[in-house]
Amino acid sequence: MEWKKEQVVILCGGEGTRLREETEFKPKALVEIGGRPILWHLMRVYYQAGYRRFVLCLGYKGEMIKDYFLNYQWRDQDFTLDLKSGKCTGHGADGLEDWEITFVETGDGTQTGGRLFRAQRHIEGDTFLFNYCDGLSDVDLDALVAYHHRKNKIATLTGFHPRSRYGVVKSDQEGIVHFWQEKPLMTDQTSGGFFVMNRRIFDYLDPDCILETSALPKLSTDRQLALFTHDGFWFSMDTYKEALTLNEMWRHGRAPWKTWS
Repeated sequence: MEWKKEQVVILCGGEGTRLREETEFKPKALVEIGGRPILWHLMRVYYQAGYRRFVLCLGYKGEMIKDYFLNYQWRDQDFTLDLKSGKCTGHGADGLEDWEITFVETGDGTQTGGRLFRAQRHIEGDTFLFNYCDGLSDVDLDALVAYHHRKNKIATLTGFHPRSRYGVVKSDQEGIVHFWQEKPLMTDQTSGGFFVMNRRIFDYLDPDCILETSALPKLSTDRQLALFTHDGFWFSMDTYKEALTLNEMWRHGRAPWKTWS
């Protein structure tokens, strides 16, 4: 595979308060789907598309994310340990992902825009990909990046059609239900992450800003924010129930974001 030069910047600093069953003792990025952290699944999505250089913006319990990757090569392979010398010899290291990861401490209480702002010195080139760590999709990343360059704007976000959290019913004039649909797909779009950004984005950021209520509205006002519509799969893990749903998808072989063999 020919590797892409652009880096992928991922926010990994949130506490995940609505996932307290999982995040009381671990960061949201390490909540597992099928025995692997959701962060790993997201990085695998990018890796499958040719991106191997990652910048992780750490915050809440960020040391656990460092520990996970520092011990990564010993987790899923056989190895021999020489206890006296401390030397470990792995058996099967060729199967490891070829990832380059930069870990950036951005502060426990830092807002989303501030985390990205603090990672600026580690981001190279004019263009980079950017995402949160809690949404998975089968979005065509090559098409997304090509669209971003065609539009020639500072940032491009990916729009998804979310499912309603509630069912929809309709009745006739006599109060008799004639339509029922459980959690329908909504016609409006929501921002589901999967951004592509030009480094001019840093002109819109500061150490304390919230990306969603400060930088993105300003970009919209300046007509510097493009929308790439994805009509395929997207699922955000904000609650414990949604984490269980993703695990069910994985367990039953119905995980559309899994584009690798």
